[in-house]
Amino acid sequence: MTDPKQPVKLLVLPGDGIGPEVVREVGRIIAWLEKKRGLTFELTEDLVGGASLAEYGVPIRDEVIEKAWAADAVLFGSVGDPKWGHVSFDKRPEVAILKLRQELGLFANLRPAKVFDALVDSSTLKPDVVRGLDIMIVRETVGGIYFGDPRGIETLPDGSKRGINTEVYTTSEIQRVARVAFDLARKRDNRVCSVEKCNVMESGLLWKEVVTDVHARDFPDVELSHMLADNCAMQLVRNPRQFDVLVTGNLFGDILSDLASTLTGSLGMLPSATLGAEQADGRRPALYEPIHGSAPDIAGQGIANPIAQILSFAMLLRYSLNLQSEADMIEQAVSNVLASGLRTADIMAEGMARVGTSVMGEAIVRELDKLQNS
Repeated sequence: MTDPKQPVKLLVLPGDGIGPEVVREVGRIIAWLEKKRGLTFELTEDLVGGASLAEYGVPIRDEVIEKAWAADAVLFGSVGDPKWGHVSFDKRPEVAILKLRQELGLFANLRPAKVFDALVDSSTLKPDVVRGLDIMIVRETVGGIYFGDPRGIETLPDGSKRGINTEVYTTSEIQRVARVAFDLARKRDNRVCSVEKCNVMESGLLWKEVVTDVHARDFPDVELSHMLADNCAMQLVRNPRQFDVLVTGNLFGDILSDLASTLTGSLGMLPSATLGAEQADGRRPALYEPIHGSAPDIAGQGIANPIAQILSFAMLLRYSLNLQSEADMIEQAVSNVLASGLRTADIMAEGMARVGTSVMGEAIVRELDKLQNS
């Protein structure tokens, strides 16, 4: 449990596009927690992504990495802006998040895909398929094909080119992310499905062997199953409620978590957490962000959905600060507001009341007041 007498040190990185707008709504929640729950937050804000490129010429500075190490957690908005399409690969705004993951050792990405009762009809799948859906996808984030060597684009003797990326995983990389998945499962429905392509990839074969070994040695009480990635994609749209916790590598996790997100009705609803290893002082570096991206086409219009960012903050309270009751309250407040009929543009439906970013944030704070006083 976080000591309310000690300030919680948060590094806030709003980023690009709608990032600053939705992060601003989390500020309302933080102010409410300080006033009504006796918590104290010490906030430090800095630039990343396109905002950092414009100011400093790089997507993230070493000073920001140092601030992230010093913080109890990082609250991240989003990065990406098409106006930086001309810069070299290593200067893209998205490098900011990749570098944070690498430098802080943030190896386990947690992406819940949960369908709120009020949004069952927003999914592209039939209501009876997604009603009650609550999946947690654990994706390895600092290994695999996104980081393996060799990589690059080479020119062949005939003048044509060849692009190269290498899928690489080690035993220790697989072990540590598997442990995160099994630990999470014990707090949920106690089931893990490990996903790879062991039928055609040696890295997938190793993945399956290592996860099986970790399970047998340390988590025999958790139900373990294995599934090929292509079949998992099919099962996610056919019968998603069969899953509890999915654990998989970087590439498949990227694809499957985005696929799972569409089951909920809107990317604007989905949070994420990325966790590192526990340090000697008991802290573990962690970053929390929505998965919806910077959405530059609607930036500055005040219509973005802030719920994914707010739910990301709820995950921060739960996983970094062990503030379970406060996290539960925020999630319940979101559920109650949706049940009342308020909707941002991305989740708008007939008969509902359309509101903008700030009104949705205000409504969630008002609901927190009701929950606090009940």
